Amino acid sequence: MPRLPRREFLTLAGSAAGAVALGCASGSRSSVPPSADAAAASRAHARGRLQVRPGFPGGPAGPGTTPLGIGSERDGVVYAPPGYRPGHPAPLVVMLHGAGGSARRGLPRLQALADQHGILLLAVDSRERTWEAIAQRFGPDTAFIDGALARVFERYAVDPSRIAAEGFSDGASYALGLALTNGDLFTHAIAFSPGTVPALERHGAPRLFVAHGTADEILPIDLCSRRIVPELRRREYPVEYVEFDGPHTVPPAIAERAVRWFLS
Repeated sequence: MPRLPRREFLTLAGSAAGAVALGCASGSRSSVPPSADAAAASRAHARGRLQVRPGFPGGPAGPGTTPLGIGSERDGVVYAPPGYRPGHPAPLVVMLHGAGGSARRGLPRLQALADQHGILLLAVDSRERTWEAIAQRFGPDTAFIDGALARVFERYAVDPSRIAAEGFSDGASYALGLALTNGDLFTHAIAFSPGTVPALERHGAPRLFVAHGTADEILPIDLCSRRIVPELRRREYPVEYVEFDGPHTVPPAIAERAVRWFLS
């Protein structure tokens, strides 16, 4: 896919934290490219690019909720459903919370569905109150997610054909940007009520799911998804778009529809 010029991208940028602005318009370890030394990785992270890739069968980690253990006050958790079996690759969803949220508070959004469908969940905390990409920059959050994914790929068997970036509100915006920038890693993106598309580069063509409430008072649908989705489709990204009667939230039926779409 062609890169989206920054000037054009800004017509889609906005933030739940900043009201409606211009844009609301094979081994057991992960694989890192040999040339990706610290300096190169830092440069890649500044462009929103992730370096790690899944390797399997993965480590011996089993079912349950496990802290990442790579952050201090801001960290994250990995959730493996009861049916997860070490060495058997499972789909993975990377969960990104909304502004002011946290990984643990956002985990219940998909946890029951993960149990039902055998999905691994990686929920991470932003380094600050919300995700850096909302302010049109990349770096610390991208680096932290890279480290979190490395931890998951070392301990769990992940199906490389089913890896999704998922988020709500500001997290939805970052999920779209992260997936479009890293479509050679993410096969899907699930965006619940996004306000922006914060991507500096485009790689690959991940499948996209966007849902938005028609009564959203935080990120109004007319100024956000109804502008974002046509632009994504114009650029030939495959988009499943759902509108529902409701405010700035994720109804259980919409979450279930998104997960079934991801696994279809």
